[in-house]
Formats: sequence, structure tokens, C-alpha cells
Amino acid sequence: MKLLVISPEKELLNQEVTAVELPGTMGRFMVLTGHAPIISSLTEGVIRYDMPQDEARQELPILGGFVKVLNDEIVVCVG
Repeated sequence: MKLLVISPEKELLNQEVTAVELPGTMGRFMVLTGHAPIISSLTEGVIRYDMPQDEARQELPILGGFVKVLNDEIVVCVG
């Protein structure tokens, strides 16, 4: 899957991943390969993601935003 995290100023992350955990406004949720299409609002928290070549889980703090998942592409817009 491809994870793209953008802000109005710049691209923060563009990475191939195997799993992504996001801080949804209704609670944290996980996105894996083949996830159904979704658009969700995000709250302040941490995006956690796994990369294929790395066993350690990576983290990216955010203040909130939105996510779109479609065809194994995860696009996160943060403020």
C-alpha cells in the first residue's frame, strides 16, 4: 500500500507500507491491504505505520485532519 501524508505547506511522508493505524474521531482504526474505500476525519494523535523492510513500527504525530483510503492508497491531509 502507499501512504501519503500532506499538509498545505508540503508533503510530509510518501512511503510504501504494510499497515497503518490512524486516530479517527470515533476511535483509532487500522488499514490493511484490500481495505474498503473510506473517508474519515482524524483527531490529534499519532499515525503508526509498518514498512515492508523495517520491523519497527514508525510514528508520525498529527494535530488532526482527514484520510481517504481507495485502492490500497492512503492519503492523509493534516492541518
